[in-house]
Amino acid sequence: MLSNVPRDVLLRPLSRNEVVGMLVRLTIFGAATYYSIRWVVEALDPTERQKSEAKKRAERILKRIGVDGVSLNEYEMNIAIHLVNPRSMKVTWRDVAGLDDIISELQESVILPFQKRHLFHGSKLLQPPRGVLLYGPPGCGKTLIAKATARASGCHFINLQPSTLTDKWYGESQKLTAAVFSLAVKLQPCIIFIDEIDSFLRSRSSLDHEATAMMKAQFMSLWDGLETGQNTQVMVMGATNRPQDLDAAILRRMPATFYVGLPKASQREDILHLILSEENLSDGVNLREISEQTDGFSGSDLREVCRDAALYRVRDYVRKQQMKQITHTLQLQPADQQEQDEGVCMRPITQLDLLFGLDKMKESKQATATENLREVPLD
Repeated sequence: MLSNVPRDVLLRPLSRNEVVGMLVRLTIFGAATYYSIRWVVEALDPTERQKSEAKKRAERILKRIGVDGVSLNEYEMNIAIHLVNPRSMKVTWRDVAGLDDIISELQESVILPFQKRHLFHGSKLLQPPRGVLLYGPPGCGKTLIAKATARASGCHFINLQPSTLTDKWYGESQKLTAAVFSLAVKLQPCIIFIDEIDSFLRSRSSLDHEATAMMKAQFMSLWDGLETGQNTQVMVMGATNRPQDLDAAILRRMPATFYVGLPKASQREDILHLILSEENLSDGVNLREISEQTDGFSGSDLREVCRDAALYRVRDYVRKQQMKQITHTLQLQPADQQEQDEGVCMRPITQLDLLFGLDKMKESKQATATENLREVPLD
């Protein structure tokens, strides 16, 4: 920059304007150099901006859940985005119906060691299990149980997504996998929850991609390795409806298994009571009759039946309002009377509404089963 300046100019005293001009040129040159270097860095690593935003978001989450004085690297920051504050979860045990036996066993074998850590200190046996597996048909409340467990235990909760650990750069997936456990150890007690765990830790084979195989191997070695020792309050919880697809080594690391099956008639009645607890029901509603006619229904199926039943009264209300508007238009009644008619409340949910919703759900399930049979090749 100074080589272009004449020699006589460098030897004589510079005026104020010349000094200011030279400083301006140096500033412009420095800014151009800074942005050039920044452009080169972003070109070499396109995820630089994404990592910066992830770091800011993770810092906000850590501050919100009250984690202070913990030093995290950039990989742990990427995992910290998926931290969930258990106190902010609205799901409690009261929101889970028909699973009293599973809830009782979870409270004794999983939650109690987390809540009463001072009673189990120094014992190698009285520790929370390394892994908990919730398996069973879809729609039966596995994810709901995981949320309620995190809320009741008061642990930090990492809702881990398999896509978080995948990266196109070689070796980054392994570093992110290591960051999951290092972050959990720093924030312990901590629960790592993996929904649909079979899609991530399915049985290994020779056909697996090298990066995927290395990521699975590192996840299992860290799960059962030195960082998660006997006194480490870190637990991995998974939910799946295909436990047969899980690797045998994963099942060995999840000794506490809970089968969340389809609800029985009494359980279905409890679920219906819970779903309709805040709804306006008619006095003639008999939920026991509905529960007896819903054999093979999951909790989500029962919720859909109740939703359809609630929509039937909305449809009746809308149709009545449309008929009244047509009547008002033909009779030319004043507008104030129309406003009074619009204030009419909807009728309560009746037994007939629930039966209509039940028939609709049965038709849907039957159509789905028929389509699945058509896809099976016949020899």
